[in-house]
Amino acid sequence: MKAELLYDARAALGEGPVWDERTQRLYWVDITGRAIHYAEPESGKRETLAMPSYAGAVALTESGHRLLCVLQDGFYFVHPDTKEVDRIGDPVLHSGQMRFNDAKCDPAGRLLAGTLSLIEGKLSLSKGEGEASLYRLDPDGKVVTLLEGITLSNGMGWSPDGRTMYYIDTPTMRVDAFDYDVARGELGNRRPVIRISDGEGFPDGMTVDAEGMVWVAHWGGARITRWNPETGAQLAAVPIPAAHTTSLCFGGPSYRELYVTTARTGMREEQLDQQPYAGGVFRVKPEAAGLPPSRFDDRLLP
Repeated sequence: MKAELLYDARAALGEGPVWDERTQRLYWVDITGRAIHYAEPESGKRETLAMPSYAGAVALTESGHRLLCVLQDGFYFVHPDTKEVDRIGDPVLHSGQMRFNDAKCDPAGRLLAGTLSLIEGKLSLSKGEGEASLYRLDPDGKVVTLLEGITLSNGMGWSPDGRTMYYIDTPTMRVDAFDYDVARGELGNRRPVIRISDGEGFPDGMTVDAEGMVWVAHWGGARITRWNPETGAQLAAVPIPAAHTTSLCFGGPSYRELYVTTARTGMREEQLDQQPYAGGVFRVKPEAAGLPPSRFDDRLLP
């Protein structure tokens, strides 16, 4: 498996890729660049949607005519055609020292989204310990706090049967598993299943393939890895020519391609000279296939 550059996006903090099989579009965000990007690999079309604040993540909706976006303080619908941005309910966060980060839809059409602390407006891995949370946005617009005591909420994913949720709180250097009640959207029985060794970078975004194996992007590690969550064994590692490898998703024909986002924030000039495509989107063609992403059930919200 080798990584090829797909888009020289030069994102400051590229994150959260998601594949829309209906439109054959790849969406991703540039968090600090305050933008949602999308591209159509077949047609070559690309577009950028400017956001009013940090764009933590983007998700697909059942209606298909709008996206669900997690901005710095809460949840918003974004209309790609008109570029309108509509807030859902009231802001969830009321302090400029916190922001939303990664988010994903569960198998029942809810959105789970976590937060992190900002120190003087910048991300910190060493401060803000235990100050973040994981929230659930229900299809009726209700917001529920699922977890507290988190430091840097990051990647999420579900087993193919939906009964296990995998979760990353980055400074723990682990992937944890929860029993997941799909009917209620509730978590239980938290336990560590994957441990990242020192020197491999920090665990960031993740995805799960059709075989139930977990893929992790390594911030500062210039790689993505595949793991067996039942044994904790690393099955594969793919080098990415960008140190800050942030997230990944399956997409393309039959979900047999991995799209990998990266970042260039915090890199010195000499590092950028060595990694000129940092901030780009890369493509890997693994042997395993992925699963379609779940969509937010937006039928109850205007």
